[in-house]
Amino acid sequence: MFAYIVRRILYAFPILIGVNALTFALFFLVNTPDDMARMHLGVKHVTQESMDAWKHERGYDKALLWNTESDGIEKATDTIFFDKSLSLFAFKFGQADDGRDIAQDIKTRMWPSLAIALPIFIVGLLVNITFAVLMVFFRATYVDLGGVVICVIIMSISSLFYIIGGQFLVGKLMQLVPISGYGGGFSAIKFLILPVVIGIISGIGAGSRWYRTLFLEEVSKDYVRTARAKGLSEVQVLFRHVLKNAMIPILTGAVVVLPTLFMGSLILESFFGIPGLGSYTIDAIQAQDFAIVRAMVFLGSVLYIFGLLLTDLSYTLVDPRVRLDG
Repeated sequence: MFAYIVRRILYAFPILIGVNALTFALFFLVNTPDDMARMHLGVKHVTQESMDAWKHERGYDKALLWNTESDGIEKATDTIFFDKSLSLFAFKFGQADDGRDIAQDIKTRMWPSLAIALPIFIVGLLVNITFAVLMVFFRATYVDLGGVVICVIIMSISSLFYIIGGQFLVGKLMQLVPISGYGGGFSAIKFLILPVVIGIISGIGAGSRWYRTLFLEEVSKDYVRTARAKGLSEVQVLFRHVLKNAMIPILTGAVVVLPTLFMGSLILESFFGIPGLGSYTIDAIQAQDFAIVRAMVFLGSVLYIFGLLLTDLSYTLVDPRVRLDG
């Protein structure tokens, strides 16, 4: 088991290095520091002096990869690549273009993101699996057909419709919960109810259809027919055998999502005014704060790779043969 974990971790490092190199190329080679300065200061009235001052304040006036004007090891360390890219591996995100500490912002904003993402993930997973099992139990009947139609309708409607419609109906007309905003402590619950419910409802269509496909594939296998021949009821077959043997693909979609919950939901947080990492990223893009965008891209890559690692490890718990073949 230990050797399997080490091997998977070693597989992840080249991927992360490649992502980091690609991010550096996009931010500093394709989009040069001069371009960043022009976009931040404004193209019409920008001068070379103001651009140089802007770059100097943020450390963008150094050499990209190799500083020939420095001596010794500083030729490699006194560069943009070392300060802005390699430092990310030590989770030193530095400061935003407006002077804020990015690491502190992330620590503060991750909790509102988790507060909205965790309930959506847990409750949504339970609802989707339950609905899928119900459709499989009544497969080839009008209940199954009606469930599939409902799923397709939910999938066909944009998530913006649920957000705007929920805000108008529940927040404005019924005035049951605030339309937007956020509060500390238990007062945050009233601000989270509506976005959580909308997040769960908007995900039922795709999630339930996917789980239904997994369960239908398992139901048609020989071991299920053998279980029925032994006298097990359909409920026992579904919960003792089908659900258990469908755990690997379920884990594929569930475990890999866990680390990305820290990143929050871009659309939900923006529309509901929740100060999480999702709205933090959107605000940084709108403000052209390249330091924050780079940090969030790198953090998202790390979390996604960590999610893939968790998925591989969860396979070994469900099916021990995986660590022998991997």
